[in-house]
Amino acid sequence: MNRRTEPHRSEPRRPRIGIAGIAIESSTFTPYRSSAEDFEVRRGTEQILDRYPFFTGGSASGKALREAADYVGVLHARALPGGQLVREVYEGWTQEICEGLAAAHAERPLDGFYFDIHGAMSVEGLEDAEGDLISAIREVIGPDVVVGTAMDLHGNVSETLFDACDLLTCYRHAPHIDAWETRERGLRDLVDATTAVMAGGPLPHKALVHVPVLLPGEKTSTRIEPARSIYGRIPELTAREGVTDVSYWVGFAWADQHRCKAAIVAFGADADAVDAAALELATAVWEARHDFEFVAPTGSFADCLDQAIASEKRPFWISDSGDNPGAGGADDTTHCLAQLLEREEIRAGQVSALMVSLVDPESAQAAWEMGVGGRGDLLVGGRIDAREPGPVPLRAEVVALDDSPATGRAAALRVLVPAAPGASGSSDDIEGSTSRARQGAGAEQLSGLTVVVTARRSQFATADMFARLGLSMTGFDVVTVKMGYLEPDQYEAAADWLLALTPGGVDQDLVRLGHSRIDRPMIPFDADIPAPSARRVRQDYRS
Repeated sequence: MNRRTEPHRSEPRRPRIGIAGIAIESSTFTPYRSSAEDFEVRRGTEQILDRYPFFTGGSASGKALREAADYVGVLHARALPGGQLVREVYEGWTQEICEGLAAAHAERPLDGFYFDIHGAMSVEGLEDAEGDLISAIREVIGPDVVVGTAMDLHGNVSETLFDACDLLTCYRHAPHIDAWETRERGLRDLVDATTAVMAGGPLPHKALVHVPVLLPGEKTSTRIEPARSIYGRIPELTAREGVTDVSYWVGFAWADQHRCKAAIVAFGADADAVDAAALELATAVWEARHDFEFVAPTGSFADCLDQAIASEKRPFWISDSGDNPGAGGADDTTHCLAQLLEREEIRAGQVSALMVSLVDPESAQAAWEMGVGGRGDLLVGGRIDAREPGPVPLRAEVVALDDSPATGRAAALRVLVPAAPGASGSSDDIEGSTSRARQGAGAEQLSGLTVVVTARRSQFATADMFARLGLSMTGFDVVTVKMGYLEPDQYEAAADWLLALTPGGVDQDLVRLGHSRIDRPMIPFDADIPAPSARRVRQDYRS
């Protein structure tokens, strides 16, 4: 007998929910390749459940959710955004997930499965990595297991992924202040739906509408319009009778794949209400298609640096957005570093500047060997993404060292320059917040520039990461950071901020990146797109 139609049990049991996934955001335009070393891998139920703060934080709602089901954790791998995942690693983890789920299913059949992913993973040789992974999982668990997923709003919803999942939701804020709230919501909806199906109830109805708009997150931040108002409509839509959830995926702009586009998904008990809600939000996105603007003023890095140096606002932050590791950039382009080194105001110490950070294991190791206070010649950056100007030579003094899982061995380097005639010794703190550079003995002196190098690709998004190297987010006149939009700690620290449109694997200028496989027409590659004039409600694999 099909488990979905078996009679109502006199003694209802808790649903048995499997959990697994691979979570990474991957640019197909960066030369970097993500490997197993980039990931935090959890195996088994205890390790995986410890990942979720709503289970470990002691709240009543989290405790109730924890007790509402029997969870079976298999494997979860998570990494900082990067390049395409090495195919061999992906296939090994896919096999491990499928074998683990098969064993759990054979021991006692699963009722539900929580697919814990980011949604923008790219794997060498695959067009739709998450679609491929969930298809392999469905082969193991079969069509009767209820599947739910909770994703980053910068993920993609392919038709394959949509068809294989019964419930799909995503974040409603960028920056992602609701990441764990979203996962808790997604898991709770899955447990509720699975429990209802076990009691003989139907699956939720679901609807998908694709909108051919592909925009970077820096144009769709919920801090600004129109994204703020579009996402602001979701609570009202989900409050309607018969609608459980409505979500808007912006899509992932730095992969060249057919699935990369905006998507609206809704699900709930009432088919007409769900379809109407999905089409309404999709229409709102279409109506705003020409209104999306960058979250901050933009310009070339040279222009941004001119404005930052001239400004009276301190600290003045500049995003090196084209090499943002948080979107998949290599994290080692030297376009900005070379220009910082050339600025006379910075070289003379009249302006203090921080460049944070570049991944460079060789330079980080050399700094560790020199030790704090040591001086030496280094060749920094440009080892992964070697676009002009490539590796940059500099002479520096090591002012701080740190070793953490996030960065590996890391070093703060104060750049040395030839001493000005008649220069004499003085002292200041590591951050260079005074107007004069500290003078060294002999023919060289410390400039106003501090550069952070790390052994692992890293994103210095929190005050704690700065503090580990004796730095503060407010201790410099100018801070250049490999970011797109600023994360909350950064945003709070910045007195002013510009988004530099720099080259790299996650270039904000999508047209010059060279997409060739995305569907067309597509904004911003084409002047306009057709309206979502009719529902595009998809039937799933069970039909």
